[in-house]
Amino acid sequence: MTMFMWSVVWIFFCCWFSNRVNQPCTSFLGPSQQHPSKMAANSSSTGSKSSNSGGGKQSGPSAEQVVATFQRMRQEQRSMASKAAELEMDINEHSLVIDTLKEVDPSRKCFRLIGGVLVERTVKEVLPALENNKEQISKIIESINSQMQTKGRELTEYRERYNIRLVGEGEGEEKGQSAAPSRDSEGGGSKSGAGVLVS
Repeated sequence: MTMFMWSVVWIFFCCWFSNRVNQPCTSFLGPSQQHPSKMAANSSSTGSKSSNSGGGKQSGPSAEQVVATFQRMRQEQRSMASKAAELEMDINEHSLVIDTLKEVDPSRKCFRLIGGVLVERTVKEVLPALENNKEQISKIIESINSQMQTKGRELTEYRERYNIRLVGEGEGEEKGQSAAPSRDSEGGGSKSGAGVLVS
Protein backbone atom coordinates (compact mmCIF):
# COMPACT_ATOMS: atom_id res chain seq x y z
CA MET A 1 0.00 0.00 0.00
CA THR A 2 2.91 2.34 0.64
CA MET A 3 4.24 1.96 -2.90
CA PHE A 4 0.77 2.81 -4.13
CA MET A 5 0.61 5.84 -1.85
CA TRP A 6 4.04 7.04 -2.96
CA SER A 7 3.12 6.64 -6.61
CA VAL A 8 -0.12 8.57 -6.05
CA VAL A 9 1.75 11.29 -4.17
CA TRP A 10 4.40 11.42 -6.92
CA ILE A 11 1.79 11.74 -9.68
CA PHE A 12 -0.08 14.37 -7.70
CA PHE A 13 3.12 16.34 -7.11
CA CYS A 14 4.13 16.14 -10.77
CA CYS A 15 0.69 17.28 -11.90
CA TRP A 16 0.66 20.08 -9.34
CA PHE A 17 4.16 21.20 -10.30
CA SER A 18 3.44 21.02 -14.02
CA ASN A 19 0.32 23.16 -13.52
CA ARG A 20 2.44 25.72 -11.67
CA VAL A 21 4.88 25.84 -14.61
CA ASN A 22 2.09 25.65 -17.23
CA GLN A 23 3.38 22.35 -18.59
CA PRO A 24 1.29 19.18 -19.13
CA CYS A 25 1.62 16.39 -16.62
CA THR A 26 3.54 13.56 -18.31
CA SER A 27 4.83 11.70 -15.25
CA PHE A 28 2.61 8.72 -16.05
CA LEU A 29 3.13 8.81 -19.81
CA GLY A 30 6.56 7.26 -19.78
CA PRO A 31 9.58 9.14 -21.07
CA SER A 32 9.12 12.88 -21.08
CA GLN A 33 8.00 14.23 -24.41
CA GLN A 34 7.98 17.74 -25.76
CA HIS A 35 4.65 19.55 -25.57
CA PRO A 36 2.92 19.53 -29.01
CA SER A 37 2.43 23.29 -29.11
CA LYS A 38 6.13 23.80 -28.43
CA MET A 39 6.98 21.16 -31.01
CA ALA A 40 4.81 22.90 -33.59
CA ALA A 41 6.36 26.26 -32.65
CA ASN A 42 9.86 24.80 -32.97
CA SER A 43 9.08 23.21 -36.31
CA SER A 44 7.52 26.44 -37.59
CA SER A 45 10.49 28.50 -36.42
CA THR A 46 12.86 25.98 -37.99
CA GLY A 47 10.78 26.07 -41.15
CA SER A 48 10.89 29.86 -41.22
CA LYS A 49 14.67 29.82 -40.76
CA SER A 50 15.08 27.39 -43.64
CA SER A 51 12.64 29.37 -45.77
CA ASN A 52 14.60 32.57 -45.16
CA SER A 53 17.83 30.89 -46.22
CA GLY A 54 16.14 29.02 -49.06
CA GLY A 55 15.26 32.09 -51.10
CA GLY A 56 11.71 32.81 -49.91
CA LYS A 57 10.17 29.33 -50.18
CA GLN A 58 7.86 28.61 -47.27
CA SER A 59 8.04 25.00 -46.18
CA GLY A 60 5.92 23.59 -43.38
CA PRO A 61 6.26 20.18 -41.81
CA SER A 62 5.98 17.25 -44.16
CA ALA A 63 2.89 15.05 -44.20
CA GLU A 64 4.80 12.34 -42.32
CA GLN A 65 5.75 14.80 -39.57
CA VAL A 66 2.17 16.04 -39.30
CA VAL A 67 0.85 12.47 -39.04
CA ALA A 68 3.51 11.46 -36.51
CA THR A 69 2.77 14.48 -34.31
CA PHE A 70 -0.98 13.88 -34.56
CA GLN A 71 -0.59 10.19 -33.67
CA ARG A 72 1.65 11.07 -30.72
CA MET A 73 -0.91 13.58 -29.43
CA ARG A 74 -3.69 10.98 -29.76
CA GLN A 75 -1.55 8.44 -27.89
CA GLU A 76 -0.93 10.94 -25.08
CA GLN A 77 -4.67 11.53 -24.81
CA ARG A 78 -5.34 7.78 -24.72
CA SER A 79 -2.68 7.34 -22.02
CA MET A 80 -4.36 10.01 -19.93
CA ALA A 81 -7.73 8.32 -20.39
CA SER A 82 -6.37 4.91 -19.37
CA LYS A 83 -4.65 6.40 -16.31
CA ALA A 84 -7.90 8.15 -15.31
CA ALA A 85 -9.81 4.86 -15.68
CA GLU A 86 -7.21 3.07 -13.57
CA LEU A 87 -7.49 5.69 -10.84
CA GLU A 88 -11.29 5.48 -10.98
CA MET A 89 -10.98 1.75 -10.22
CA ASP A 90 -8.69 2.59 -7.29
CA ILE A 91 -11.30 5.04 -5.97
CA ASN A 92 -13.97 2.34 -6.23
CA GLU A 93 -11.76 -0.06 -4.27
CA HIS A 94 -11.07 2.60 -1.64
CA SER A 95 -14.81 3.31 -1.34
CA LEU A 96 -15.58 -0.38 -0.89
CA VAL A 97 -12.98 -0.77 1.87
CA ILE A 98 -14.02 2.49 3.58
CA ASP A 99 -17.69 1.46 3.56
CA THR A 100 -16.77 -1.92 5.03
CA LEU A 101 -14.55 -0.45 7.74
CA LYS A 102 -17.16 2.13 8.78
CA GLU A 103 -19.42 -0.70 9.93
CA VAL A 104 -16.67 -2.26 12.06
CA ASP A 105 -15.70 -1.46 15.65
CA PRO A 106 -12.94 1.24 15.57
CA SER A 107 -10.76 -0.67 18.02
CA ARG A 108 -10.80 -3.82 15.91
CA LYS A 109 -7.53 -5.07 14.45
CA CYS A 110 -6.95 -4.73 10.74
CA PHE A 111 -3.91 -5.31 8.59
CA ARG A 112 -2.44 -2.93 6.08
CA LEU A 113 0.10 -3.74 3.40
CA ILE A 114 3.03 -1.32 3.67
CA GLY A 115 5.97 -1.88 1.37
CA GLY A 116 5.11 -5.53 0.88
CA VAL A 117 4.80 -6.14 4.63
CA LEU A 118 1.50 -6.65 6.44
CA VAL A 119 1.36 -4.32 9.42
CA GLU A 120 -1.15 -4.65 12.24
CA ARG A 121 -3.19 -1.51 12.84
CA THR A 122 -6.60 -0.62 14.19
CA VAL A 123 -9.56 0.48 12.12
CA LYS A 124 -9.48 3.98 13.62
CA GLU A 125 -5.86 4.37 12.40
CA VAL A 126 -6.44 3.02 8.91
CA LEU A 127 -9.78 4.65 8.08
CA PRO A 128 -8.56 8.29 8.01
CA ALA A 129 -5.58 7.32 5.87
CA LEU A 130 -7.84 5.58 3.36
CA GLU A 131 -10.19 8.56 3.21
CA ASN A 132 -7.22 10.88 2.65
CA ASN A 133 -5.90 8.61 -0.13
CA LYS A 134 -9.32 8.60 -1.78
CA GLU A 135 -9.47 12.39 -1.66
CA GLN A 136 -5.99 12.74 -3.18
CA ILE A 137 -6.84 10.31 -5.96
CA SER A 138 -10.01 12.30 -6.72
CA LYS A 139 -7.94 15.47 -7.08
CA ILE A 140 -5.54 13.70 -9.42
CA ILE A 141 -8.44 12.45 -11.56
CA GLU A 142 -9.82 15.99 -11.81
CA SER A 143 -6.40 17.22 -12.90
CA ILE A 144 -6.08 14.46 -15.51
CA ASN A 145 -9.58 15.16 -16.83
CA SER A 146 -8.80 18.86 -17.27
CA GLN A 147 -5.56 17.94 -19.05
CA MET A 148 -7.48 15.56 -21.31
CA GLN A 149 -9.88 18.37 -22.25
CA THR A 150 -6.93 20.64 -23.02
CA LYS A 151 -5.33 17.88 -25.10
CA GLY A 152 -8.63 17.39 -26.95
CA ARG A 153 -8.75 21.08 -27.84
CA GLU A 154 -5.12 20.93 -29.02
CA LEU A 155 -5.93 17.89 -31.16
CA THR A 156 -8.93 19.65 -32.71
CA GLU A 157 -6.89 22.77 -33.47
CA TYR A 158 -4.10 20.65 -34.95
CA ARG A 159 -6.59 18.72 -37.12
CA GLU A 160 -8.11 21.94 -38.42
CA ARG A 161 -4.72 23.59 -39.04
CA TYR A 162 -3.43 20.71 -41.17
CA ASN A 163 -6.81 19.52 -42.50
CA ILE A 164 -6.38 16.05 -41.00
CA ARG A 165 -9.11 13.48 -41.67
CA LEU A 166 -9.38 10.11 -40.00
CA VAL A 167 -9.96 6.99 -42.10
CA GLY A 168 -13.70 6.49 -42.56
CA GLU A 169 -14.49 10.07 -41.62
CA GLY A 170 -16.69 11.81 -44.18
CA GLU A 171 -17.82 8.62 -45.96
CA GLY A 172 -21.36 9.12 -44.68
CA GLU A 173 -21.39 12.67 -46.03
CA GLU A 174 -20.24 11.53 -49.47
CA LYS A 175 -23.00 8.89 -49.63
CA GLY A 176 -25.65 11.26 -48.28
CA GLN A 177 -25.94 9.50 -44.94
CA SER A 178 -26.52 11.57 -41.85
CA ALA A 179 -24.78 9.24 -39.40
CA ALA A 180 -21.39 10.55 -38.36
CA PRO A 181 -18.70 7.92 -37.82
CA SER A 182 -16.85 7.80 -34.53
CA ARG A 183 -13.58 9.64 -34.12
CA ASP A 184 -11.43 6.54 -33.84
CA SER A 185 -13.19 4.37 -36.43
CA GLU A 186 -10.82 2.17 -38.35
CA GLY A 187 -12.83 1.47 -41.52
CA GLY A 188 -11.68 2.09 -45.08
CA GLY A 189 -11.85 5.65 -46.32
CA SER A 190 -11.08 7.84 -49.26
CA LYS A 191 -8.91 10.91 -49.44
CA SER A 192 -10.43 14.04 -50.85
CA GLY A 193 -9.09 17.57 -50.88
CA ALA A 194 -5.65 18.71 -49.83
CA GLY A 195 -5.36 17.22 -46.37
CA VAL A 196 -3.66 14.44 -44.48
CA LEU A 197 -5.42 11.11 -44.09
CA VAL A 198 -4.74 9.34 -40.78
CA SER A 199 -5.80 5.81 -39.92
